[in-house]
This record gives sequence, C-alpha cells and structure tokens, in this order.
Amino acid sequence: MIVSNVSLSCGASTTLGVGNVESVFSREKGSNSLSPMGHLVVAVCLGFIGTFGFLNNLLVLTLFCRFRALRSPINVLLVSVCVSDLLVCVLGTSFSFAAATQGRWLIGRVGCVWYGFINACLGIVSLISLAVLSYERYCTMLCRTQADGGNFSPAVAGVCFSWLYSLAWTLPPLLGWSRYGPEVPGTTCSVDWRTKTPNNISYILCLFTFCLLLPFSVILYSYSKLLCAINRVRRLSSAVTRRREQRVLVMVVTMVACYLLCWLPYGVAALLATFGPCGLLTPEVTIIPSLLAKTSTVINPVIYIYMNRQFHRCFKALLRCSAPDRRSSLKTTPQAPKTLHTIRNGSGKNMTVVVASVGPPTPTPC
Repeated sequence: MIVSNVSLSCGASTTLGVGNVESVFSREKGSNSLSPMGHLVVAVCLGFIGTFGFLNNLLVLTLFCRFRALRSPINVLLVSVCVSDLLVCVLGTSFSFAAATQGRWLIGRVGCVWYGFINACLGIVSLISLAVLSYERYCTMLCRTQADGGNFSPAVAGVCFSWLYSLAWTLPPLLGWSRYGPEVPGTTCSVDWRTKTPNNISYILCLFTFCLLLPFSVILYSYSKLLCAINRVRRLSSAVTRRREQRVLVMVVTMVACYLLCWLPYGVAALLATFGPCGLLTPEVTIIPSLLAKTSTVINPVIYIYMNRQFHRCFKALLRCSAPDRRSSLKTTPQAPKTLHTIRNGSGKNMTVVVASVGPPTPTPC
C-alpha cells in the first residue's frame, strides 16, 4: 500500500520528514551522474546558452528603454518574457554551468530548492505570458470597437497575471505539496519528478494540466481564430496591410512554436520519469530536454529582433548612434488609421476585424 509520506523513488523507500530531507538529497545527488566528458559537453552548452541568452535579452531590454517608439502594449508583454529569460540566465544557467564544470552540485540542498523554484517560476511566467500575448492579439484584431494603442492597462494586467499565476503553482512545493530536488544528472534541480506518492503525482498532474496544457490550449484557440479571420478579410484589405499583419502574426506564432519545441521534450521526459518504470531515463537522456528548455532564452530575443520590424529598425538605429540622446525619442511617422471590417463568423454573428497595423509608429534612424 502506498502512503502519502513514503517515497518510492526508484525502488527506495524513504520517509520524507523534515529531518530526513537532507539525507534524501545526498543519496539522490550522488547517484546516476554523467561521465566527466558528459559534464564537459554540458558545461560548454550551458556556457553558450547563458552567455548569448544574457546578451540577447539585455539587448532587447536596452532597445525598449532607449526607443520610446517601442513602448506599446504588445511590446510590454514581450518585455515580460524577456525579463524572465534574462533572470533564468542570471539565476539559473550560471549555477548549473558552475555545477557542470565541477561535475557536482555546489550550493547544497537549500540552493537546490531555491534553484528549482526560481527556474520553474520563470519558465511558467514565459509560457503564460505567451498565452496572454496570443489572447491580446486575438482581442486586438477581432473586436467590435477600434483598439486603443495607448492603453497599457490590459497589458500590465496581463503581466501581473502571468507572474502571480506562476507563483501560485510554484510555491506549493515549498509548502509541502511535492518538493524541489536534484535531477538525475546531479548538476541541476527541479520539481521532484521521480517520487511516486499520491502527494507528488497529484501536483505533477495539476502542474502539467494548468501550466502546459491550459496555456497551450489558449494559444491554439487564439491563433486559429486569427488565421480564420485573416483568411476571411484577405480580399477586403490592402496588400500593405495584409503583409504587415501577417508579419506580426508569423513572428508571434514562430515564437510560440520555438518555445514549445524547447519545452515539449522536457515535459515528456518529466511525465516518463513520473509514470514510467524506475531507471527508464538515463542521465544522458534527461540532460538533453533540460538543455533544450534553457535554449528558449536564446531563441526568443532573436525572434524579437529579426522578425519584428520595429525592434529590427531600432537595433540598426542603436548601432548607428554612438551617443544616443536620452532626452529625445526617435522621430516617428504618423500612425496609420485602423481599418475595420465586419464579417460574419461561423455561428452567423457579425465580427469586426482590425486589418490595419495596431502597433506604434515606425522609428527612423537617429
């Protein structure tokens, strides 16, 4: 019979009381580690991810602070993702890199719990922010009234919701519902995927449902509706407007697809560790999804700069200005008026679609 305070992690029965958590950590972190060459390869990958992730996200934040033309509601949500990715590089990747160079975890049990909490929280913030972003695009393009490009209240509310929602799901392991502990390779920490108790399994199922499946469902619903609407109004809008809206849509969809490509292997590996037989996943197998998840911190800023025309132009303007004047912003061209078209959706109801650009004015070089 399985009782709630007994750990059946990989065939060992250990009571998870407060006084015995340290021994559980010591037993787990010393088993099933990578080879010295494996730790070296992981350290090189983490060094690349941490360096370029930090620089890329710092660049996006610099552009947002330097150019007033980028301060639009939708870009506030993008900056929230950027901040979470930057914190992952500083508070997460740097410690796992140091651990990989030494082949062991360096900052003890408390540091492992702190590391697992921070990385879980920031990862969920990114995913929820992408879901909020997709819903914001859905509400902006499929609306009954003209969108207000200067209203930051919905975007700020979305950012606050993303962070509070993440905290609501990452604090329970600190309070006794599941726990944070070392992963199989011994150089990273996360939610305890391997302890097969009702307490732990119930948390993992809720985490998988409300922090992966639910936001992914929102993303799929929002973008499927947008694609249907764009196809319906394609003949009603100008060629310039169609290209502009499609660029924005392609950028966000690509960002979501890359994020899920990075995190889906980690989610699958976590479920296999929870519900599969003990020893199914070797250290070499489990470290690959972990590295892919951290790669999202590098990919997202690249998408912002190279697929978002506003960020791209501001990036070129930043390179050309040796001493930017902080007292003034970029010169802007007048914002094009929004064109509204009313179409009939599948249920027979009228729907107003914004088919012109809803972003801020296009910046010109300094």
